[in-house]
Amino acid sequence: MPSIHPTAIIADGARLADSVAIGPFCVVGPNVTLGENVTLHASAIVDGWTTLAEGVQVHSFAVVGGPPQHLRYKGEPTCVEIGRNTIIREHVTVNRGTAFGTGLTSVGENTLLAIGCHIAHDCDVGDNCQVMNHVLLGGHVSIGNNAIIGGGAAIHQFVRIGNGAMIGGMSGVEGDVIPNGVVMGKRARLEGLNIIGLKRRGTTRDDIHMMRAAYRMLFGTGGEGVWVDRLKAVRETFADSPPVQDVIRFLEVDASRSLCRPERVPAMDASAADNDA
Repeated sequence: MPSIHPTAIIADGARLADSVAIGPFCVVGPNVTLGENVTLHASAIVDGWTTLAEGVQVHSFAVVGGPPQHLRYKGEPTCVEIGRNTIIREHVTVNRGTAFGTGLTSVGENTLLAIGCHIAHDCDVGDNCQVMNHVLLGGHVSIGNNAIIGGGAAIHQFVRIGNGAMIGGMSGVEGDVIPNGVVMGKRARLEGLNIIGLKRRGTTRDDIHMMRAAYRMLFGTGGEGVWVDRLKAVRETFADSPPVQDVIRFLEVDASRSLCRPERVPAMDASAADNDA
């Protein structure tokens, strides 16, 4: 049987696995599903059409599954899904999707949503991400796997952040961020590649060298051709490098936002400004 504190309010219709633990003063809505070993700490709220997978933790004063902050939302039964073993810390808000969007706000597995961050309607956050304190995600933001979003960053609606990217703290991100890119600044600019992250995830030395070379071909001074020509050249030159091809696929999507580019363009014969810290 679930362990439920006597002061918690569990609505009729809520589906709770036997190993769920619910602390004092929690509120669980009628359309909520809590998987095995889910823990709700004191005063957490889970509402709406929300599913928390196995091992999710929701800390005090977080609100998961609240209605989207959008004037067009009229109470439609849209959803939130949180993947296995994700940790949602204090004062986090995760709003459900909208009928005019995907209808779903999702967070993947083994992700950390740190204190005070906001995940707006129709966002899609991947696996193994770290979304740090007081990060703000606008509606429809997409974040790939293994991304790190530094504290206080604000991400414009519809922005895409690629796998393995790193966003500097307090950055305002208005454009898409390539996979394994590093961006920072008041109006964020691409600063190089997340080399440390690539190494930690076991990327080979050859692939890292190819990514550096592809970065210079795409963004460096002295490169040949317009943007479409550069994309084609990189696709053909590094056809055997999965990380480079991940960047190419990302860039070829018809996106809503422009691309974060370097403010200081690297020379073709110089090393890219990689993140080795």
